[in-house]
Amino acid sequence: MSSKPVHADQILFPVVDNCLQVGGMPLPRLAQRVGRTPFYAYDRALVAERVRQLRAALPVEVELHYSIKANPMPALVQQLAGLVDGLDVASSGEMKVALDAGMRPADISFAGPGKGDAELAQAVAAGVCVHAESEREIRALARIKGELGIAPLLVLRINPDFELKGSGMRMGGGAKQFGIDAEDAPRLLALAGELELDVLGFHIFSGSQSLKAEAIAETQSRTVELAIALAAASPSPVRMLNIGGGFGIPYFPGEARLDLAPIGANLAALLPRVKDALPQARVSIELGRYLVGEAGVYVARVIDRKVSRGQVFLVTDGGLHHHLAASGNFGQVIRKNYPVAIGNRVEGEREAVSVVGPLCTPLDLLAERMDLPRAEVGDLVVVFQSGAYGLSASPGGFLSHPDAIEVLV
Repeated sequence: MSSKPVHADQILFPVVDNCLQVGGMPLPRLAQRVGRTPFYAYDRALVAERVRQLRAALPVEVELHYSIKANPMPALVQQLAGLVDGLDVASSGEMKVALDAGMRPADISFAGPGKGDAELAQAVAAGVCVHAESEREIRALARIKGELGIAPLLVLRINPDFELKGSGMRMGGGAKQFGIDAEDAPRLLALAGELELDVLGFHIFSGSQSLKAEAIAETQSRTVELAIALAAASPSPVRMLNIGGGFGIPYFPGEARLDLAPIGANLAALLPRVKDALPQARVSIELGRYLVGEAGVYVARVIDRKVSRGQVFLVTDGGLHHHLAASGNFGQVIRKNYPVAIGNRVEGEREAVSVVGPLCTPLDLLAERMDLPRAEVGDLVVVFQSGAYGLSASPGGFLSHPDAIEVLV
């Protein structure tokens, strides 16, 4: 028996006897347990280990929140609810998942730029903390307070005048639909006071998917200073400070895993400053992809092997309708391959192949001209780094193929 990692520089799943193991189970056996392909499988031990690593690297005073939009699978959220300090949601549907998972309502935060009055009323009635992103939302919360007789838990989401350098998706800085521009925040803080709303603090999120620890540390430092400056205009003491996240995971060749040590050291240095200026503030970070992205795989079965003018194509029963990100159509400017393996024969005679799905579009591409072991009909193709922004971020109804199954193992 042999045991070794596949793509050891990036991939966390082990290989035993030339077969990928997920949740301690050989992939073919897991496929039999699931019943059909395609499916997503999330390894609960890897999720727990990632939380443990974060707890060890970050100051104990910093609270850890899971951003459900990365992966809202109820069983996965249920597991994380027992491991983290809070859950962040971006819709009433996600709020239901968070509440069903047993998280204390006050430790659930509801952000997003398009919250309707009905959703806001749901959040207030549930006791969930609302991250207001506009003047309209602030005024709506004041009306809801009067109608329901329940004081909202209110935090202002701030669009800072800086962004997270090197981030894959910039969520702050410049003109954005997210949050309240930092320069307009004092006016809206005053409005909240006039409307007799208790402002608990601030949510300042600048970007996501950064592998540069120094950039994340710099952004966190600037975020703290911005919060301290805004606190002077707040009608209430700052009790909550969500400084965002931005922690990235490696997807492509040449990318290295994020070094947590400089981030932890910088946060440790920042906390005395926060304690002095905002003595009542609880500091939190929110992470989604970083907690679950590397703990998930997408598995599809080869249903045809064909050669077209010298190029080998493996046609599978899965594709962009289940995993839009892996196809390169979810934010990539220049398409790159996610890490891919033949899960039931990780090593062997290799060839250059393209892995495609069953859809009638050339966009349905899971791997392009990739060096993989020779695969035949019935073999299992595995796409790694698939625990975040997978099934829920994909156009499942496109061409009306069956949905993928999700399992937590």
